[in-house]
Amino acid sequence: MTAARRLSELGLTLPSVATPIGSYQPAVAVGDMVYTSGQLPMIEGKLSVVGKLGADVTVEDAAAAARTAALNAVAAVAGIAGGIDAIAKIVKITVFVSGTPDFDAQPKVANGASDLLGEIFGTDGVHARSAVGVSSLPLNSPVEVEIIAQLSGPA
Repeated sequence: MTAARRLSELGLTLPSVATPIGSYQPAVAVGDMVYTSGQLPMIEGKLSVVGKLGADVTVEDAAAAARTAALNAVAAVAGIAGGIDAIAKIVKITVFVSGTPDFDAQPKVANGASDLLGEIFGTDGVHARSAVGVSSLPLNSPVEVEIIAQLSGPA
């Protein structure tokens, strides 16, 4: 089954790629690899949730935000690739989690992104991952996701 069909069966559509708020591109291709910039959990131009884990945001809400951020990252990759079905493999993701100094459940938050990628890409969505705790993220986002993906051919 294609990734586009899985996405449809999940009731999801790829969002528009967010306009950069700085001097960077949402994604860059090098040969058959695409590297995204950090993607926030934006829905129609607004963060789906704001705040820090361990203070303002629950693990469940942050995992849902990580899912949204991952979908935004897939959209950035698909935009360069010529569509979602040109994505052959999700190689690695990095999930940044903004939390209080004692918050230590970053992997549980990152599962939101990882699970979505598995749902969309099946075994090709299984990836290496880093879940990193940070003191703050842009716009007071609780989560930010980067993806490295391999395409079925050069971009």
